[in-house]
Amino acid sequence: QVQLVESGGGLVQAGASLRLSCVASARTFSSYSMGWFRQAPGKEREFVAHITSSGGSTAYADSVKGRFTISRDNAKNTVYLQMNSLKPEDTAVYYCAARPYSTGSRYETRYNYWGQGTQVTVSS
Repeated sequence: QVQLVESGGGLVQAGASLRLSCVASARTFSSYSMGWFRQAPGKEREFVAHITSSGGSTAYADSVKGRFTISRDNAKNTVYLQMNSLKPEDTAVYYCAARPYSTGSRYETRYNYWGQGTQVTVSS
């Protein structure tokens, strides 16, 4: 069983930056690929980014490419989402997720474990 806890959300103005963190309880964190998803009010949860277990490869949704960066520190059992140039349309609850495979996925159904989410609100 893996527990995930997100933090770092908040209320910021458009153009600002935030860094989200997700700490995992997994004993073998380095064997899990990780993903970030988000869900805005009235919308389905959507893929944001994922990273391989080693941190050697990443992928992003087109809507955040060039603005967001996913990274991980396996020694700290933590995955990060650096969000720059935030836009009002980035407003959502952000979730981190883990799967026991080296390669991540764009599909939420492929992930086994989920955090509780952290709210990001971007004002115009």
